[in-house]
Amino acid sequence: MLLSLAIIFLVGLSAAAIFERIGLPRIIGMLAIGILVSPYVLDLLDPKILGISSELRQIALIIILIKAGLSLNLSDLKKVGRPAVLMSFVPACCEIVGYVLFAPLLLDVNRIEAAVMGAVLSAVSPAVVVPRMVKLIEDKWGTKKSIPQMILAGASCDDIFVIVLFSTFVTMAQGGSAKVTDFLNIPISIVLGVLLGAVVGSDVYLLFEKSYQHRHKIRNSTKVIILLGTAFLLMSIETLVKPYIALSGLLAVVAMACVVKRKTEGSVSARLSEKFGKLWIAAEVMLFVLVGAAVDVRYTLSAGGMAVLMIFVALVFRAVGVCLCLLGTELNARERIFCVIAYLPKATVQAAIGSVPLSLGLPCGKIVLSVAVLAILITAPLGAIGIDRSYMRLLDTQK
Repeated sequence: MLLSLAIIFLVGLSAAAIFERIGLPRIIGMLAIGILVSPYVLDLLDPKILGISSELRQIALIIILIKAGLSLNLSDLKKVGRPAVLMSFVPACCEIVGYVLFAPLLLDVNRIEAAVMGAVLSAVSPAVVVPRMVKLIEDKWGTKKSIPQMILAGASCDDIFVIVLFSTFVTMAQGGSAKVTDFLNIPISIVLGVLLGAVVGSDVYLLFEKSYQHRHKIRNSTKVIILLGTAFLLMSIETLVKPYIALSGLLAVVAMACVVKRKTEGSVSARLSEKFGKLWIAAEVMLFVLVGAAVDVRYTLSAGGMAVLMIFVALVFRAVGVCLCLLGTELNARERIFCVIAYLPKATVQAAIGSVPLSLGLPCGKIVLSVAVLAILITAPLGAIGIDRSYMRLLDTQK
């Protein structure tokens, strides 16, 4: 396992530095190394580390979401409340519609199987989008109109919506029937996640404040560990209550960090955000190398040109969905184009659930996995490059 970690960190960082040097996003180098060392190519990673790959990816995602919460200004988010809410489900719905309409024609699947494919493919990748939006917030690009805050909030909720739809469509594909309660789980999980995070965030702040008042000053490094441990607890609560009620652990993590930022002094939250930024250096490598390692490239060749065409057709539907969300806002044409670009990348959810239909024995399993792999390979670099290369041209800065 130690050799696998050495490969992940040293080779992953080296590839990231090389790609950054030639003007490409670091993520592409890390994804490429992950694919190269995966069990499907060179098979250099220990099966033990692959066995806990999903947990390690989740830890990395938690780190960047805490940093996101510590960077979010709730008053800014209130300015874009309606578009942020719409961005959490309208683009995904539009993309699923694209798959339902065109996948039966292009990929020879039925409507329900097309819906399963759409649910797998329609989630935006918070792992690609969130760190970039955090950087834009810190550098004050587009923050006058709260554009990165809106995208960050929408991307954080988008996955919850899509995963609930995915489980519903899979049940239907297996011969079951969808229930109204399945769809009610979406708003319930969002509201409960935010409420739980807000309550826990207040408790964490009180712990820090009471300790300070009693002259037991907690070091920032210790605060980071407390926040991380609390975030892990919130994610565990989601798993524990899942059989009884829907709750979003990821939103709870963001809400907790937002409340801590809101209640603490600006200098304290800024130092905590900086600490999590340093943690993200290691977490980012872990996340994207392991996402690459989860990609089974054997399925890319079997998908063919029609799968590529389907992905781009669906992205057009997604772009229309983003534009619908922004109707009635103050955003100009350049800023709307940026929002469309920022909502392109797919990686984490597709790597996590792309193989589920195949493992369940659904007839569409192989083609769903093939399209999911292609979507990661096409849209993750496309979205990352698009965001990195366009924000200075499309967004205004407050510097």
